Amino acid sequence: MVKGATGRAAGRGGTRTLWRRIREPLAQSRFVKNFIASLFAWFVRLIRITSPLVKGSTQVAGGAYAHLEPGIIALWHGQHLLTPAYYPKGRPLVAMVSRSADAELNALMLNRFGIEAVRGSGGRDSSRHLDKGGAKALIALKKALVAGKNVAMIADIPHGTPRDAGLGIVLLARLSGRPILPSAIATSRRKVLEKSWDKTTINLPFGRSAVVVGQPVFVPANADDAEMERKRQEVTASLNAATAEAYRLVDGDK
Repeated sequence: MVKGATGRAAGRGGTRTLWRRIREPLAQSRFVKNFIASLFAWFVRLIRITSPLVKGSTQVAGGAYAHLEPGIIALWHGQHLLTPAYYPKGRPLVAMVSRSADAELNALMLNRFGIEAVRGSGGRDSSRHLDKGGAKALIALKKALVAGKNVAMIADIPHGTPRDAGLGIVLLARLSGRPILPSAIATSRRKVLEKSWDKTTINLPFGRSAVVVGQPVFVPANADDAEMERKRQEVTASLNAATAEAYRLVDGDK
């Protein structure tokens, strides 16, 4: 019995080793990455088609907020995956995407919706200490805003405190003079990955959906450190309120 159990364990170990050897080249394959990105794009389109917007929803861009464009669309980590499918067609959008390997799939998916991806991370705790990649990304986003394009940016810091805005998005608003538009998208059918740091939400088709844009946040060009911190808290509060309202709309009285 012991010998049999040892053999099975060795077999499982061999299988895991084989999978690791296969997984790495697959992860580096451009074909595989594009195939997976296409599947993701198809899936979020399916959710959009099969999940009608409920009464009380707004638009991520245009509509009542058209006079504030170009604007900075603020989203939370783990709650942003449906944005490409709900963003109006024909309206230019540039989105900041992390430089991590996993985020490359997100960038490829965005391209399938005609959305330009800028790689970088702009959510550092201090607006004075952005890394080189984050600084370049903020410059690219500022240029997009000057060109009249909306930009989208994740407000909270990767692997930091979820649903608590960093100063990067506030810095972009100060540099560009454009407003921050806190935005949330929710669906009634969803699976929350409770063990993930940001409680990533996997949205599912065949339910209801809601889009909510919260109170816009304006950052003056001469904002000092204290004002920047106040605006950071304002973004956090507005985006959390928009998120709560989106879930209230799709969940009804639950």
